[in-house]
Amino acid sequence: MSTFAELGLPEPLVVTLERRGITSPFPIQAMTIPDVLAGRDVAGRAPTGSGKTLAFGLPALERLGRGKSRRPRGLILSPTRELADQILTELQPLARAVGRSMLAVYGGVSYGPQRSRLQQGIDLLVACPGRLEDLIEQGVVDLRDVDLVVVDEADRMADMGFLPAVKRLLDMTSPTRQTILFSATLDGDVAVLTQRYQRDPVRHESELQDDDAANAEHHFWRVERADRTAHVARVVSSASPAIVFTRTRHGADRLAKQLAGAGVTAVALHGGRSQQQRNRALKDFSSGRSQALVATDVAARGIHVDGVASVIHFDPPEDEKAYVHRSGRTARAGAAGMVVSLVDGTQVKSAQRMQKALGLDSPMVTGLAPGTSSRTVAPIPSRSPERQRHSREGSSIYVGNLPFSVTGPDLERIFGKYGKVHSATVVTHRDSKRSRGFGFVEMPPTAVHAAIAAVNGSSVAGRQLTVRTARPESRPPLT
Repeated sequence: MSTFAELGLPEPLVVTLERRGITSPFPIQAMTIPDVLAGRDVAGRAPTGSGKTLAFGLPALERLGRGKSRRPRGLILSPTRELADQILTELQPLARAVGRSMLAVYGGVSYGPQRSRLQQGIDLLVACPGRLEDLIEQGVVDLRDVDLVVVDEADRMADMGFLPAVKRLLDMTSPTRQTILFSATLDGDVAVLTQRYQRDPVRHESELQDDDAANAEHHFWRVERADRTAHVARVVSSASPAIVFTRTRHGADRLAKQLAGAGVTAVALHGGRSQQQRNRALKDFSSGRSQALVATDVAARGIHVDGVASVIHFDPPEDEKAYVHRSGRTARAGAAGMVVSLVDGTQVKSAQRMQKALGLDSPMVTGLAPGTSSRTVAPIPSRSPERQRHSREGSSIYVGNLPFSVTGPDLERIFGKYGKVHSATVVTHRDSKRSRGFGFVEMPPTAVHAAIAAVNGSSVAGRQLTVRTARPESRPPLT
């Protein structure tokens, strides 16, 4: 099957997808949609960025009944506020096309508007477990009519300690419900959830995560703890946008301020910030106003931003699984990317054990000798000859939210109105060669700002383009 219509989706959904430039399903969508439409329980292994939201969202909207006051018919459980918002943003236009209503509920915002909408009646509810249990205790939500449940990022639910709440919520839904579960892994605690709450589930797996890991360049640098910030500043200045992972909220705030002092624009994202602050940080990062997003593991879970050039492990990941989750933010869908781990002397053995477990043969490079000035940094890995050539000729522009029908020559025509285009490329999946919805354009530095100002926000085939610089203007090297 090669189209959404052939998968069994109704015309209103197919037409809405086509207006967004989405005409062919991703592998996980082609595998999952027919089974969900048939009423089967599904256990899917797929990472963020694989197309899983549409994989469960499209058939769910087709099967969904109408909710009543305080009694929704469908429920999507999400581990984080950011992921809940992204699910709502992705599915709401499709819900409108088939006459269904949606709402996302999570903490960090006022209860009032959420209570009001629930009283009016919602068909499909997207929720974080904690806020949903609060609303149930307040008597404004009743899950007895819910006959379709999606548990998204189930492995992260387990990591964050949400599984007891997830189980309590599932026990409140209809005993004849259809249960769809998506996770990066399907073993351990997630397997227990599947055994208890799913009936003869069909299992589908997407291999996108493995492809992405293979595309990234993995580097391990042994450095002094006091010198880590200088290393991060140099990497971000050479390969941005970048996501930097810290262990604690305080560490994220401190590092963002230190990077600002080093001339790098950075925003912090963690659970201690208000929803408004988190939304603003994500907007600044995704729009290119900030070169780096400094985040904790919990806050960054489920965030999908195209074109991330590098991931930096400022603090070591908890385990191999966390390393894969963090590193998967870059080198997506065949694009290039770099992962840098900063390792101090006390962490070398644990880092080497992790490398062995993951099959990473990158050498442990000594970035600084003890006592060396913190303004001396390890060398940044060089770009490919093609990237070096483009760097000499001009500046790179990132173009996001592209309709899947747009090609490199189309980008060249769009940007050619504002100056010479050295190259224009749409990023495609390594195997299927299908567009991933973003690309890059190389232009002379003198033309870049005018082109971005003119094209950013413009509409192509019903999609509003996101356009920004793909890497910062050159800075003097740190010496």
